[in-house]
Amino acid sequence: MEKNLQRRSFIKYASLAAAGSALTFPLFGRSVAPGEKVVVAVMGTNGRGLEHIRALTKIANLEIAYICDVEDNALAKGVDLVTKLTGKKPAAVKDFRKILDNKDIDAITIATPDHWHTPAAIMACAAGKHVYVEKPCGHNPGEGEMLIRAARKYNRHVQMGNQRRSMPNLMGIMKEVHDGLIGNAYFARGWYANNRKPIGTGKVIPVPANLDWDLWQGPAPRENYRDNLVHYNWHWFWNWGTGEACNNGTHEIDCMRWALGVDFASKVASGGGRFTAHDDWQTPDTQVVTYEFDGNKSISWEGRSCNNYPGEGSGRGFIIYGDKGTFVNNGGDDFKIFDLGNKLIKESPKGEQANTINPLGPGETLDSYHFHNFVDAVRNNTPLNSEIAEGHKSVLLCHLGNISQRVGRTIYCDSKNGGKIMHDKDAEKLWEREYEKGWEPKV
Repeated sequence: MEKNLQRRSFIKYASLAAAGSALTFPLFGRSVAPGEKVVVAVMGTNGRGLEHIRALTKIANLEIAYICDVEDNALAKGVDLVTKLTGKKPAAVKDFRKILDNKDIDAITIATPDHWHTPAAIMACAAGKHVYVEKPCGHNPGEGEMLIRAARKYNRHVQMGNQRRSMPNLMGIMKEVHDGLIGNAYFARGWYANNRKPIGTGKVIPVPANLDWDLWQGPAPRENYRDNLVHYNWHWFWNWGTGEACNNGTHEIDCMRWALGVDFASKVASGGGRFTAHDDWQTPDTQVVTYEFDGNKSISWEGRSCNNYPGEGSGRGFIIYGDKGTFVNNGGDDFKIFDLGNKLIKESPKGEQANTINPLGPGETLDSYHFHNFVDAVRNNTPLNSEIAEGHKSVLLCHLGNISQRVGRTIYCDSKNGGKIMHDKDAEKLWEREYEKGWEPKV
């Protein structure tokens, strides 16, 4: 009975998203006047969602009214943190769909596993809510496209959680790079390194009593609960996760695309695999992806999930190469600019630096800029620093790297048509995914 109710609720909001022009805007949401209190729900509070709470509670005239999570302990973590920071206890809800009809909620922030990002965001848009959704903005390229359509149809602000787009030093230096500080920026190289341990071979066990496993899986095709999936290792399974490329590569790939001023790739090639252990881990733990773009520009990203030897002195970062100089970043809101003689000519002010491999994010100060920008958009219609159409372009590159890896060959894309894969039916099949029956997102 409960599963049928869950599916009917999902279909209700999926149908709203598919109804098109017959629906008026906003459906359930309200317009927020400048200076008015913004009411928010946070979805997914075992890890990254706790950082959402810390950032949001620093914003004046904002209330976190609801915490949503499918696991009791995570739900309690979120409620307790909001209560501690604000003195006001939010409502706890396992199934976020139960709050979508609430007209008082202005926005929902989403920090769930990847397979829930787009379906939840589409339902929130259809219900008239603005959305802050963590990267990646979709489990596959098709979902990113769907979310853009939903944002446009319901005229909602949708911001993706690639926080570097709002970091002040990076915003300033990117403008200078675009204005010619290092000449023609033609090549970028990025990296991410960690020391993740093997996850072993999972055993099918009874679902813990405090977890709604059916709702946790949501749109994903059903699999048995195993003892090596929750809370973090789902990242390395294709049914729910998107590997290190989307998990962490999104940030550097986004910054490199930003610096080079490119959109959609014409050619993508990935090499790597699960090299360091023999276990259930499906996505690559070692991966090098190269991208070519129109205008003789290229990006390379290296991911090392299980060997954290630093590159350029840092566990993550990127370098932009120009014909008049070089731009170096070491993972946070920092930069160094060198001339062609490798002389340091400019560097960022000393300030808040990111914890480069912290799975929860770059830290409260650097996180707060992006959330402030989102709330300013909700309240004042301020332009978003990573509006979903822009965020999707970077996540698409990550997905294309994974698709090339999975089919085992270079893929070619139509850079004039949204980066669509060309002349490769196996690769094209991975543009979208199969969904559990009755849970298909629609716009």
